[in-house]
Amino acid sequence: MDPQLLMFHKPKGCTVTRADELGQTTVYHLLPKWVLQDDWVPIGRLDKESKGLLLFTHVKRWVGALTRPGLVEKTYEIWVRGWVSKENLRKAVLGVPSPVGVLKAKHVEVLGGGGPKTRLQVVLEEGKNREVRRLFASFLDPQTCRSNKVMDLKRTAIGALTLDIPSGQWRFLTHAEESLLTLKGRRP
Repeated sequence: MDPQLLMFHKPKGCTVTRADELGQTTVYHLLPKWVLQDDWVPIGRLDKESKGLLLFTHVKRWVGALTRPGLVEKTYEIWVRGWVSKENLRKAVLGVPSPVGVLKAKHVEVLGGGGPKTRLQVVLEEGKNREVRRLFASFLDPQTCRSNKVMDLKRTAIGALTLDIPSGQWRFLTHAEESLLTLKGRRP
């Protein structure tokens, strides 16, 4: 059976679109021409300033299976400008109301920091537009009373599938990896 999914390590600065009317670099400029010609589509999005794991498929049912809220967790590593308090970590998991609905993480873990920056791992069950950036911008740094800002965002995993290739590179998923993305190993 032919591969149905490919992994791409999206670099910062390119858009996830087939064509950009402003002439900006898109993910399709960085992938082989056949990806666009054979109608491979991204499963989900990462904004222009984000980087990391992005999946593509030419089998439409994969899109629905992997973008359905709550089905597959997505893991991010972020750097936030400012200190993130324990209270704000708790709020991130409980949920924060916003104009686009409640923003919340399933899990947040402090990985470290340096100076006035905090490095976090964030796991989402749902991926609203710019959810991680909006969630942490809703919090104030307890020391400066300024809004936190996500300075760097990298998606490191989708479900049990982890990013393992350099920035700008791609590869097909194995059938075993595809089964990591499905419930009980069933293909969509």
